[in-house]
Amino acid sequence: MIRVNNVSMKYMITRDRIQSLKEYTVAFLKRRLVYEEFWALKNVSFDVKKGEVIGIIGRNGAGKSTLLKVISGILRPTEGSVQIEGNIVPMLELGSGFDTDLTGRENIFLNGSILGYSERFLNERYDEIVEFAELEKFINVPIRNYSSGMLMRLAFSIATVVNPDILIVDEILAVGDEAFQAKSKARMLELMGGGTTVLFVSHSIEQIRELCNRVVWLDGGCVRMIGETQQVCDAYRL
Repeated sequence: MIRVNNVSMKYMITRDRIQSLKEYTVAFLKRRLVYEEFWALKNVSFDVKKGEVIGIIGRNGAGKSTLLKVISGILRPTEGSVQIEGNIVPMLELGSGFDTDLTGRENIFLNGSILGYSERFLNERYDEIVEFAELEKFINVPIRNYSSGMLMRLAFSIATVVNPDILIVDEILAVGDEAFQAKSKARMLELMGGGTTVLFVSHSIEQIRELCNRVVWLDGGCVRMIGETQQVCDAYRL
């Protein structure tokens, strides 16, 4: 279903204390910029079988989000390759495809098209999306007037309206208030129970223990450990 083959991701980071675009342009033209290599991922390899729920854990900066973006096709790895069988719905930065000048209704069709949904499909599932997001009274209001919680509820509802082959999830089960968090968790469990393959990043080890079959532990961009959930989580907590 998913095969990650020796994936590495390199960034070139400037260490100059540049305060403006003008300073950057001058330094660039005069070739005074000093770059340093930073490897966000280094030789990462693992396979995911159909229907598995794989947790990805690690400290901040370990490379978790970068790995999900590489698998989702958002980033191209510096080295290595990723092989995918099936369609992917990435839930990485909820609401990143929204236009704040458009209404909630208009953004359903905009964001849905970015995720690859057809207009016909979105029309068929429109009422379901609005009802799940609990935004019936506000759906024709420009989303610049939405609270952050309202935006996240709408984005989550759009992203999970289908049963994808592969779901990529990055820290999204803290969306909205407590009641909506419970509902979003139930929706995630429904997708997992339907045979969807899931890659799940969370800083909550309790969520990882509850939801995942296996766990990949990243440390400094490298795979520290891969294995059965309880074993890896116990080692991570030591």
